[in-house]
Amino acid sequence: MKILSKLQAPAIAGVIREKTAKVAIAEIKNCMYDGADMIDLHMSCLEKFDTYTLKSIIASSKLPILALNYNNRYDWSEAGFSEEDRAESFLCAADAGAAGIDMQGYTFHAPSKDGFCGEDKYSFTKGNPKEIVTDEAIISKQCEFIEKIHSKSAEVLLSCHPGVPMNCQQVVELALFLEKRNPDIIKIVTAATNEDELVESFKTMVALKKEVKTPVSYHANGKEGSLSRIINPILGGQMIFCVDRFSQSSTMEQLDLKTVKAVIDNMKKI
Repeated sequence: MKILSKLQAPAIAGVIREKTAKVAIAEIKNCMYDGADMIDLHMSCLEKFDTYTLKSIIASSKLPILALNYNNRYDWSEAGFSEEDRAESFLCAADAGAAGIDMQGYTFHAPSKDGFCGEDKYSFTKGNPKEIVTDEAIISKQCEFIEKIHSKSAEVLLSCHPGVPMNCQQVVELALFLEKRNPDIIKIVTAATNEDELVESFKTMVALKKEVKTPVSYHANGKEGSLSRIINPILGGQMIFCVDRFSQSSTMEQLDLKTVKAVIDNMKKI
């Protein structure tokens, strides 16, 4: 099995948000033939994702699969899983053969999904960021869970989507803070509401590449963030999350897989 953290950067991830295993398998094949290096499988979009269903999907793919559960259905409605349910889905995916799981920074503390709940004593806790946990008891529980996933021969991408603008220092300090939990890959998504914040994201990606040992995927959402989805991976980011064929379930801000493949191939020539 290919190891997600060892894929040549930037790895092109084909995002799969489908209701059934049959359609998910078809979309995985589309992603594979259009040049994806890996698959980003949204388990919560599936009508069922027991071990048998996940095994059938994962076995169909020649590409390594990163499994995630962002607690959203196909139509983006709230799926209603508890933190224990989400953790169980990660274990199920690892048992089914997923190369890795995407564990969000708020895991085991649902209130932190929508805003910061701890003591505001770090640079990266300013501005009420989402998905950031600083409580040592919760962090300890996350660390134990990461090791449990590792024991199943799967990797952990630890993701945080603060959803607010952050400067270079804040993002680097957040990445180093997350790195202490021993993930295999770190993903951070901030916001860019103007051109200055977009340019700051480019500077930040260069700094992350220099200062953080763990592979990092970093970009900014928001009004001016789109360009960071392609520039930051070129500057050293680990992954690019792409859509092969857009549908009502797609994240519309994500990039087109075939276009990204062409850009990256041409960059390699340069």
